[in-house]
Amino acid sequence: MRTQLSTPAPAPAPAPAPAESDPDDDPVLNEDYAIRIARDWNVKHDGAGFVTRFEVESDFLSRFPVQQAGGRTILELWVPAEELDEFNAHIVGVIEVVHEFR
Repeated sequence: MRTQLSTPAPAPAPAPAPAESDPDDDPVLNEDYAIRIARDWNVKHDGAGFVTRFEVESDFLSRFPVQQAGGRTILELWVPAEELDEFNAHIVGVIEVVHEFR
């Protein structure tokens, strides 16, 4: 089984790695939430924002509890930085850029 996730991302630029608490690092479970971050936060702070969509093996995702980061629909997976390589290895298929904001 696969789970579809979205993640907001700032414009590509050479920069230090974001802090673990930065929402750019956390896959979100609601595309509307990812859009709000990309459009309202990343554009203001980075000049552009992107929303990507991808699927991850559900069995692997079960080790990361869903975190409610605000309202009922603001749901994220908090993946520790030291586990990102393993997380990426469990992505299934392609990563699509589904929204771009400038």
